[in-house]
Amino acid sequence: MRKARVDANSPTRVAREFNLRYHGDPVTAPAIRKWLLGEALPSQDKIRVLAQWLEVTPQWLRFGESDRREEKAHPLAKQDLASYAAVDPLWVTKKLELLNEPHKRIVLEVVRALLRLEGKQ
Repeated sequence: MRKARVDANSPTRVAREFNLRYHGDPVTAPAIRKWLLGEALPSQDKIRVLAQWLEVTPQWLRFGESDRREEKAHPLAKQDLASYAAVDPLWVTKKLELLNEPHKRIVLEVVRALLRLEGKQ
């Protein structure tokens, strides 16, 4: 909350700032107070807005910890979709070879399904 420059001691201020970002029904100061005290949890759509506003993950808001899989992900996994054009096919091939046979089959079936979906097979 400090990073977002909002006084967490004032549910009214938090509600006002939150409602500027949330496009659903406005949230009341008493509801915000319950969130801050841990007496109630926001709905998933509100958690997503809070996470974006506070620059944290929804996972962190829900559980207070980061998603370890996200931290250990290959750097390419964190980049936007446009960067996938730069993925080295050799890297993909090497990673595919590391998988066991059942997982290789799954990857190949997914690729085939996507090609069919795009009308390229």
